[in-house]
Amino acid sequence: MEKTIVVQGKKITYKDIELVRQTINTNPSWNRTRLSKELCIFWNWRAANGQLKDMASRTLLLKLEKHGYITLPARQRSSGGNRRKVSVPYVSHKSAPIVCDLGSLTPVRIELVRDKDLLELFKCLLSIYHYLRFSGTVGENMKYMIFDKEGMPLSCLLFGSAAWKIAARDEFIGWNADTRKTNLNLLTNNMRFLILPWVKVPHLASHILGRVARRIRKDWMDRYSHSIYMLETFVERERFRGICYQAANWIYVGQTKGYSRSDRYTTLKVPIKDIYLLPLVKKFREALNS
Repeated sequence: MEKTIVVQGKKITYKDIELVRQTINTNPSWNRTRLSKELCIFWNWRAANGQLKDMASRTLLLKLEKHGYITLPARQRSSGGNRRKVSVPYVSHKSAPIVCDLGSLTPVRIELVRDKDLLELFKCLLSIYHYLRFSGTVGENMKYMIFDKEGMPLSCLLFGSAAWKIAARDEFIGWNADTRKTNLNLLTNNMRFLILPWVKVPHLASHILGRVARRIRKDWMDRYSHSIYMLETFVERERFRGICYQAANWIYVGQTKGYSRSDRYTTLKVPIKDIYLLPLVKKFREALNS
């Protein structure tokens, strides 16, 4: 093999691969999660806020296995396609129709998902009503639930790690490869946005997007001790038109090329999606290129 390879932005040498092999062989009871975290600790592979880069480590291990360098422990739960299947318990919730104009519904309440009960409801609603379901979260993320003034749930939003490399986005920002690797954690991806199917309120989606955009930088700083400067999302064009993002002033910058958002080897085919970005500060390019 080559002296070094680059996976998830990290240079991997033959000695690194031998370390991974030895760690797997000498710790047969470790699952993939434990292995990933232990390697992060050994390599001191951490984000700017000190958290382990667990998601990047897991992706690295999968790439090494795919190319025949290692054999990972068996998965503890089955997976179909490229999406993890997560067992989510059902949580009882009301689904009475909510049909009115936005003025009659407001003010809506935005709740940052922190406690266990709200998290279980959040996961349940996404798993049942979102076409991508809930596949778990790894790394820095933010979850919101939206309620009406009577406390009825209206919507769920999940923000997580930005895509590794998107040509249209990177060109819009002015990123080169090195700057992108350094500053990728200053973006977040709106991975899920669900308006519950019994909620029929014109302009509610764009209203929610606007409200969340005005608070997410502070929420991110409070939780992870660093700011974010831009939001991104991908809209599957065969399913949706992205109107709510357009109405909330997100900027259309182009389309994906039909590969998975984290696939650096461009082998995992997925539907083509429209790319929307929302800068959160005026001088976002300076912040993202510093």
